[in-house]
Amino acid sequence: MGFLDFLIIAIYFALILWIAKWAATEKKGGVFSSVDYFLAGRSQGWIVIGTSLFASNIGSEIILGVSGAGARANMPMANFEILASLILILLGWVFVPFYLRTGVYTMPEFLEKRYSKACRTYLSVISILAYIITKISLIIFAGALVFEILGIPFWTGAIITVIATGFYTVLGGLKSVIYTDMVQAFILIFGTAAITIFGLYQLGGWDEMISTIATAAQTEGNPPVDRFFNLWRPMEDTDYPWTGMLFGAPILGVWYWCTDQFIVQRVLSAKDISNARKGALFAGYLKLLPVFLFFLPGVIAYALLQKGMISFSLDNADQALPVMITEFLPTGLKGLAIAGLLAALMSSLSSAFNSCSTLLTIDFYQKFRPDASETDLVRFGRISTVVIVIVSLGWIPFMNALMGGGIFHYLQSIQAYISPPIAAVFLFGLYYKWINAKAAIITLWTGFAIGIFRLVIEFMNNDGIISIAEKSMMDYFLGVNFLHFALFLFIFCSVILMAISKLGIPQPAATLELVTFQKRTTPVPFKLTTDILLTVILIALVLLIWWLFSPFGIG
Repeated sequence: MGFLDFLIIAIYFALILWIAKWAATEKKGGVFSSVDYFLAGRSQGWIVIGTSLFASNIGSEIILGVSGAGARANMPMANFEILASLILILLGWVFVPFYLRTGVYTMPEFLEKRYSKACRTYLSVISILAYIITKISLIIFAGALVFEILGIPFWTGAIITVIATGFYTVLGGLKSVIYTDMVQAFILIFGTAAITIFGLYQLGGWDEMISTIATAAQTEGNPPVDRFFNLWRPMEDTDYPWTGMLFGAPILGVWYWCTDQFIVQRVLSAKDISNARKGALFAGYLKLLPVFLFFLPGVIAYALLQKGMISFSLDNADQALPVMITEFLPTGLKGLAIAGLLAALMSSLSSAFNSCSTLLTIDFYQKFRPDASETDLVRFGRISTVVIVIVSLGWIPFMNALMGGGIFHYLQSIQAYISPPIAAVFLFGLYYKWINAKAAIITLWTGFAIGIFRLVIEFMNNDGIISIAEKSMMDYFLGVNFLHFALFLFIFCSVILMAISKLGIPQPAATLELVTFQKRTTPVPFKLTTDILLTVILIALVLLIWWLFSPFGIG
């Protein structure tokens, strides 16, 4: 780290805090309403929304994980990023009109309008616990590792991450978050692009990288070239079978991109449906970049390793990108790359803080104090953010201990196992009026119980707490790939949802007008709009990338 690197990082922090201060004080009179604080005044345009969606999703743990997959020749992991582009189309065209038409602040609030208070409480509690126990803790841990690159001790880095991010989140609410997200999105893109371009240049170009990988492949145990550039694995693959990717991963995507407060709160801040939809589509285009800006640097790191230009262990391939930064990049680019990682982690963390605060305020405080004034709601939102920051700091010692064992991996898996019932309840609830509240809450709890049961048994079996006989029913149950499991659980939950609804009484039609699809009395003539054109181009780009990184392309 040279003086220029530290200067770039200092400028990054100063810029982010200045933007946050501007967002917090831009309101005339300095008085925030709840709409201003939690939904940025419902006045945001598509560029801010799209970049915020992208930045909130891309934490430094994703950058390190995807680049590590590149170094391990594990390209199917990048498919999650590409699939997100298609799911964001679903968000923009299917979900956004309902969310904006009902004027909700939170996703649990929408569930109450469609179903019942019980469904709202379920989703609120599950979301807050999942954010604090898994999402926030992983972001903080990854952030502390980034600070270690700077030579700053883990604990100091974790505290700086939490306090700096918490400060501007408390200050200006969602507006501070999404405007800093916008800047951070471009910083992390430029930072990772610098790593990619410089690394490829130092290798001698694309052909030299391929040649290096091909030469290394002649050594037993090293992967062949095509394995680095193939998104698709056989159905028998234990990690990422193509069937799981095409049919299981989208279910996780629907939950995350279309129903999770952490993400959807950004589109709720749009000035209208058109800007919300364009923002979702813009984020879809941005989600095509990680293949080239996150995964490819990992492949470059592998080639550099084979040439002896850098050194790291493939057993811990997630260190590929940090090693490239510390051992390989020149002064200046090093600071830009680290600023990119900091931007990724701070944007994700601020979004998690703000989402938690919104859920606590709207779904709990306002329910208990329906007569609370706008000032009361904003004050509670700020106080709850401070509390979440303090809880996060208190969680760090436990998190640090857990990272050494397998339990943390399973805590991260919770969201993957609880998402199928949530996706089913949201999706079918929009399309079928006869799906009722009783069926919804039974489905949510049944799916949750099955998912958590699988999680617990898997953890206990892998840690040797219990022993499961080979070829037993439980062995087959655990042997199902997690993406296939998500698909099967989604189908099972959908059957329960429909069966119980058919046996029950539909909700009054008058209460469902804004939360379900309605039949049109007159046909609407087709008109080629900008949104439709952008959607078609985005789908075409996804298909092109799928073809390019397949056995029919360079894979």
